[in-house]
Amino acid sequence: MTVIAGTVAALICAILTALIIVGLRGSATEYKRNQAESSALKITYEVRLGPVRGELSAPEDVALQLLDDRRKVVAGTRDMLEGPPVARFLPRKSDVYRTKVLCPPRGLKGCRWVIAFRVYQPAGDWVVYAVIPTTPWYVSSSLLLFLTSLSLLVVLLVCLRAWGTVDQTLAPVDAIRAELAEITAHQSGRRVTVPENRDEIRRLAEAANATLDRLDGALERQRSFTSDASHDLRSPIAAARAQIEEALLYPDEVDWPQTARTVLQSLERLQAIVTDLLQLARLDAAAWQDIEMIDLGALVTIEVARSDRTKRIVPHLQDGVTVLGDRLRLVRLLTNLLDNAERHAESRVDITVAREDGVAVLEVLDDGEGVAENARDLVFQRFARLEDSKLRDPAGTGLGLPIAREIARLHGGTLTIEDSARGARFVLRMPRNHNGPQAT
Repeated sequence: MTVIAGTVAALICAILTALIIVGLRGSATEYKRNQAESSALKITYEVRLGPVRGELSAPEDVALQLLDDRRKVVAGTRDMLEGPPVARFLPRKSDVYRTKVLCPPRGLKGCRWVIAFRVYQPAGDWVVYAVIPTTPWYVSSSLLLFLTSLSLLVVLLVCLRAWGTVDQTLAPVDAIRAELAEITAHQSGRRVTVPENRDEIRRLAEAANATLDRLDGALERQRSFTSDASHDLRSPIAAARAQIEEALLYPDEVDWPQTARTVLQSLERLQAIVTDLLQLARLDAAAWQDIEMIDLGALVTIEVARSDRTKRIVPHLQDGVTVLGDRLRLVRLLTNLLDNAERHAESRVDITVAREDGVAVLEVLDDGEGVAENARDLVFQRFARLEDSKLRDPAGTGLGLPIAREIARLHGGTLTIEDSARGARFVLRMPRNHNGPQAT
């Protein structure tokens, strides 16, 4: 920022200096020409009044020379009285004067303006030459030095001011950076200081704190998930270990086939937990597979027909309800909802597919006891299981509904439990034009 400010200031100073020099050069040239013309006109007037001979007086830097009708020098300033005429050109017969730059005039050095005035006389025209030096592009060395010094001073002041302003402005940003650099996964409860001024820096600090809030929430969910996963994985392992150790203590009194079946059940539960954990990991990574247009009604019909259920499945399907998504994951979502409904239903599970204002809706309703309103969010938490669920399915993992909700979220939809006259009513709503995974 300081370099940019200095560059802009230098550019502006250069433009202003050029304009000033051009203006002053024009004014100086015009002033000198006016002096020369006035001096020449004075000599012209004197010639008409009477003979003019000898040395002439003129302002500084103005040289005069008077030529008679034979083009001989008869008068002039001290440096022009002796020698040949400074120029040979004459005004046109219809003009009184003529101006020309000579480099140099005869008997002089350097480029100079030469103004020739015609003096009409009965015996023949006389000529007055007025000579002034041309004005250099910089007008004068003192002016150029003054403008250059002033420009450098202005650029220096602008750079110092920009440096101080940027340093003062970025001080809160540096404090935010230092605070963020000290925050780690083990000390994530800290927040950056929010400046009092309502500007972009304040909004940056607020955005950083909001990001840290989300980070804390993610870390807390990770710790909770790790703790729950460790507990649920430990239980079947501990059960299998205890059964095998007990059998080894009394090998002759153990029913080994029964023990094997019991251990196998623990291993099956362990395998189910690991499978669900891997599925959740894939969902958290938002790794999509094949995306295609899927008819929800056809998907429900196929899945109901291919699986054996202990409860009666009653479909209510509307044709043409399509969504764009991953078929395998939507099948997993439907299977998880049907498994949950089958565990809690008394005798019947209703599946409804319909279209509502451009949104695809899938409902799974059982005729069981339902879910209490204060527990509707709890059932979607990982490893969370209600007492009724534990009694009906002791081998459950508590990951089926969280997986279903995560699949819905990745498809841009929602999965909620809504009110119903009886039983639990799970409602999936998905946009029909969604074509990509949602950010985690």
